[in-house]
Amino acid sequence: MLEKQSPPPQGTDISDTDRPPEELAKEMTSLALEKKRAQKQAAKKRAAAAQARTGPAADPVYAPARQARRKSRHLGMMLSFVLLVLLPVSGAGYYLWEHAQDQYTSDLGFTVRSEEAPSAVDLLGGLSSLSNSSSSDSDILYEFIQSQEMVKRVDDQLGLHAMYSLHHDIDPLLSLPKDSSIEDLVRYWHRMVLISYAPGTGLIELKVKAFTPQDAQNIAQLIFTESSKMINQLSAIAREDAIRYAREELDQVVEQLKTARQNLTAFRSRTQIVDPSADIQLQMGLLNTLQQQLGNELINYDVLLINIQPNDPRLEQSEQRIAALRARIAQEREKFGSGGDAADGEDYATLVAEFERLTVEQEFVEQKYSGALKNYDIAQAEAQRQSRYLAAYLAPTLAESPQYPRRLLLLGLTALFSLMVWSTGCLLYYSLRDRR
Repeated sequence: MLEKQSPPPQGTDISDTDRPPEELAKEMTSLALEKKRAQKQAAKKRAAAAQARTGPAADPVYAPARQARRKSRHLGMMLSFVLLVLLPVSGAGYYLWEHAQDQYTSDLGFTVRSEEAPSAVDLLGGLSSLSNSSSSDSDILYEFIQSQEMVKRVDDQLGLHAMYSLHHDIDPLLSLPKDSSIEDLVRYWHRMVLISYAPGTGLIELKVKAFTPQDAQNIAQLIFTESSKMINQLSAIAREDAIRYAREELDQVVEQLKTARQNLTAFRSRTQIVDPSADIQLQMGLLNTLQQQLGNELINYDVLLINIQPNDPRLEQSEQRIAALRARIAQEREKFGSGGDAADGEDYATLVAEFERLTVEQEFVEQKYSGALKNYDIAQAEAQRQSRYLAAYLAPTLAESPQYPRRLLLLGLTALFSLMVWSTGCLLYYSLRDRR
């Protein structure tokens, strides 16, 4: 059965039916696209002509807004504002103006000074400074004022517990509890004693707070007194250390000098020689005398040989004297050589070497003793002429009006933080609500 062939589209040449189907499909697609473009352009021209006849298009008209209505979330926000902002601010204001007690301040400023008077021992080369710099002393005082030791000293003399806990029943937030421990008192001390320290200059400034002007001034004055005692103790320790080191060195050198002198005395007692050099000179003089006598006797002997007979007794006597002189000279010379018996079975060479060693040791220790004695004298002079003291450039002041608590500042900070907490909570609520 033959299929029915569709007629060729309009505008298509009959002769094109012989072309491949792919080319025919492409040509039909392009014709369809051109037809759609022509339709769009015609629609735009018709819309432009209609707009030109009717004028510009009117603005769209929206439906009127509905009247705002109160909802539960609005009431919640108002309630949260009252709870998180108004109530805390009102409570803080009521407490600050009705219960918080006035606090008075006493200002104090001081620094550590070191004075050194000129001394004659400086010409001999004095020791280095016995004290540390004022900056180091100020560092020590800065820590000492904040320490438990300072708090305990002030408490023992002024009764800080009773002073700071006097208004605890009325003002529990800004007062010290009555049953507080020493650790609680130290923490409260850091709130009531404000310290400012400049390490480069060594200046320390204090602002002492109390519930009465006189108490604040008394605490500041006692802090200054105890700090002065601490500086005096440091100075005394430094002076004592310097003198003690010099004294210990001097004692050691004295013992060495005693030992050296005892060794030299033992040598003289053992050898029965005070000075081997002087003894050698005596021995040399004796040896020279014997040699001179030997020379004279030899001359006499030669003269006798010429003038008398060989069997003359005088020749024999002269020979005996010559032999005795030669024996004595040899014996004296042996004392200077090894194996001699100058003293205690030792020769002069050994004795002189030992004597020189002992003498050099004694001279060296004597020089050390002179240096140690001079250093000790200098240390004493330095300790006596150097002093460190606390210089107050701002004496403890007596207040006439209270400076603390700063009610307006505390009330403003309370309102600021309360408002920040409330606004942050609102933003978080609405951000979570918008995400749903």
